[in-house]
Amino acid sequence: MRKKSKSIGLILAGLAVPVMMTSWGLAQPGKFTSPSEGYIPHLGEIMSAIQARHVKLWYAGKAANWDLAAFELRQLKANLVDAARLYTGIPVSNVTTMAEPMQSVEAAIGAKDARRFSQAYAGLTEACNGCHVSMQRPFIVIHAPTEPQPLGDQSLSPQHRP
Repeated sequence: MRKKSKSIGLILAGLAVPVMMTSWGLAQPGKFTSPSEGYIPHLGEIMSAIQARHVKLWYAGKAANWDLAAFELRQLKANLVDAARLYTGIPVSNVTTMAEPMQSVEAAIGAKDARRFSQAYAGLTEACNGCHVSMQRPFIVIHAPTEPQPLGDQSLSPQHRP
């Protein structure tokens, strides 16, 4: 029995190494698993990534870490493009209405202007909530983070709008 357990352990270990190597390779910068390779993230996963970037963008701007804020904004844009590309049920107008608020945030970051950043971020947040409403998800309400935690930018109270 001991020999059989050892054999099963070796087989599992042999299977785990390729899986771990594949996962590691996919997690590398610049790598993307295209839909033709089999993995398509759920829209909720993409939106969770967007929410995390929304929080980090806020705190980077408030800390005047303009390089990090620019990075988070680029990543947020990329996540939105992924959502629109992978989920054709999202109206193009929902994605394009995000362009102007993101340009305003980008300009504020470029100018390193904290006041403009706060105003532009409010406009971006308003556009996000507008998209949620248009997709019949008015119960998903985000705002500027009030707590440095993953959901610090979301109102979890019913029918509450900031």
